Amino acid sequence: MATVRLKKGFDIHLLGAISDNALAATGQPQSVAVVPDDFHGIIPRMEKKEGEHVIAGEPLYHDKNYEAIKVVAPVSGTVKEVRRGERRHIDAIVIIPDGGADTVAHDLKRPALDVLLDSGLWVMMRQRPYDVVPVPGVKPRDVFVTAFDSAPLAPDLDVVLGDKRQYIKKGVEVLNGLTSGKVYIGIRDGQSIDAPGAEVTTFVGPHPASNAGVQAANTKPVNKGETVWTMDIVTLARIGELFTTGKVSHDTVTAITGEMVQQPRYVTTVMGADLETVLKHELTNVVQSRIISGNVLTGMKVEASQWLRAPYRHITVIPEINKPDEFMGWAALSPNRFSIYRTFTTWLRGLKTPVSMDSRIKGGERAIVRTGEYDAMLPMDIYGEFLIKAIISGDIDKMEQLGIYEIAPEDFALAEFADTSKLELQRIVREGLDRLRAEMS
Repeated sequence: MATVRLKKGFDIHLLGAISDNALAATGQPQSVAVVPDDFHGIIPRMEKKEGEHVIAGEPLYHDKNYEAIKVVAPVSGTVKEVRRGERRHIDAIVIIPDGGADTVAHDLKRPALDVLLDSGLWVMMRQRPYDVVPVPGVKPRDVFVTAFDSAPLAPDLDVVLGDKRQYIKKGVEVLNGLTSGKVYIGIRDGQSIDAPGAEVTTFVGPHPASNAGVQAANTKPVNKGETVWTMDIVTLARIGELFTTGKVSHDTVTAITGEMVQQPRYVTTVMGADLETVLKHELTNVVQSRIISGNVLTGMKVEASQWLRAPYRHITVIPEINKPDEFMGWAALSPNRFSIYRTFTTWLRGLKTPVSMDSRIKGGERAIVRTGEYDAMLPMDIYGEFLIKAIISGDIDKMEQLGIYEIAPEDFALAEFADTSKLELQRIVREGLDRLRAEMS
């Protein structure tokens, strides 16, 4: 087993971590929703209408360009609403569960590729380049699976896996049949995994060590003209379960974390469950809370009336400050202020001491200057500042030369946190990848 030691990056320790791995049930959700924006690269074409009944695993819509790609219902029930936004963009497909246990069964005698596409698990994977749902018919050079999550307050994926760990071996077997190369699994130091047929690598270092793109870049980088797939270990286990039982389980273990949570813990629920059910009696102050579906770096801000977003395993709740003005502002040398660069005295308590952070940006957008901040937070052989500049200027040749095929927005999330220029780096990277994909198609 190989070991890769990463020196770049930074671990952010926040208040509100889980101290007990026990699971609590949330009960049946009042509603469940599928949000098409969670599956980037797909243009939805509805197969179900409002008022129609669906069973778990039945297709709700398919991709306009590749009709074989299906997105399925996570529960049995009635399609209450196809919620649309500007220009009839589908914002969410809302289902009212009926408590039924029916689930679509798949014929495992069919080709594995067809089964994956029909099951809905296909959209849980990502393709490099472009960080989109994989294109059918393009055989990946390799598959990279991350078995841990190093983001702030992230759940332990061993807990999220639970008894689905038994399906990892079958999942590796299936993916080995779909790639011309190898299946690589990245684990953290001290973690063990039984995955015959996979190349297991231990990654030691701070966040973003768990990012599949970072692991690929430090194992076997993606070059122009090559395609790889990335996913987490939970998706791998779901694939193994599908090809063992013929059915997809849409149950999920979700971590509820953050300073504004009364008792941070793991709960069992269903993919896309409504947050009113999941967070019932969990928050200390709903009005002054920012609810994030995901972690604080890459997650999506949501309202309590909305739903758990993909990949369905983490909710973070931090303070929402409505009155940002403070006496003396940044010049108040408070020992409670956090800074990566030792601007304040917080670092004297130790970098592993949990700190309180709220939703404020604390500054405005500024010009990019060469500080080396991006490179210090990006453990990849990429000049981050130059790449961001190339994306902003629309220089496709420079973007290619500087390694845009290797990256995803999440790889720049930590750099965005540390950036004194206050730029929305993840949005910039996403727009650059979409522009490049449009040019190359």
